[in-house]
Amino acid sequence: MTVTRVVDTSCRLGEGPVWHPDEKRLYWVDIESGRLHRYDPETGAHDCPVETSVIAGVTIQRDGSLLAFMDRGRVGRVVDGDLRESARIVDSPTRFNDVIADPAGRVFCGTMPSDTAGGRLFRLDTDGTVTTVETGVGIPNGMGFTRDRERFYFTETEARTVYRYAYDEETGAVSARERFVESPETPGLPDGMTVDSAGHIWSARWEGGCVVEYDADGTELGRFDVPTEKVTSVAFGGPDLDSLYVTTAGGDGDGSAGEGDESTGDAAGALFRLDVAATGRPEFRSDVRLG
Repeated sequence: MTVTRVVDTSCRLGEGPVWHPDEKRLYWVDIESGRLHRYDPETGAHDCPVETSVIAGVTIQRDGSLLAFMDRGRVGRVVDGDLRESARIVDSPTRFNDVIADPAGRVFCGTMPSDTAGGRLFRLDTDGTVTTVETGVGIPNGMGFTRDRERFYFTETEARTVYRYAYDEETGAVSARERFVESPETPGLPDGMTVDSAGHIWSARWEGGCVVEYDADGTELGRFDVPTEKVTSVAFGGPDLDSLYVTTAGGDGDGSAGEGDESTGDAAGALFRLDVAATGRPEFRSDVRLG
């Protein structure tokens, strides 16, 4: 397994990678610096088309634009690299964290805890209505769906647990929560995740310096080291979805970026690529109307 440092972005809190198949580019965010990063693996070009106060995650809309989930319950649209109109979809003093589109175009989105209340998980429906799914969450994090679309995964970082729910694609409802993976003894905390074409789960480890692969039964299959401690999230990308991109945190957030090389060193906040014996699935696209 080869680890390549792709771009030295020095993100304070790099998160939320997602492959855009129309553009053949990878997007991810530096939450605390408010930057949306974009990388073209064919040319090596990297830029930050959006810079704002906070940007916690994005989904790809069916029309190719992006939904950007920000702070204080705000969601905006990114069209041709420009952040346009935004709407406040929930009353929250905190920012969003991880987000994911479901097969029907809805978005599951978590908000961080505040001084007076725990984090929450919401479902944003295509007509803009919002349903509360979970409350009292420590830190809401990585999500995904099983290959048959009958189960939904949700990571609660502080509980060191990935939960699995029954999922109804027609209504978006989730129920019958169960503990899928618990990792109380392993280094690091479960953070972002993705599900590959075989139905295996790839879970980033915050302060664990690795990505962990599980099969559909929750059995650990392997650990893949990343040469920096704060590993935040993962996504398959590339034309054949055969590259596992890994975001990290701990940089100074100055937005500097240079091309990486095979000598990775300790590059906190950089974007890495792992060449693993797995392929991803196209991410579901959101289809949400704002306002």
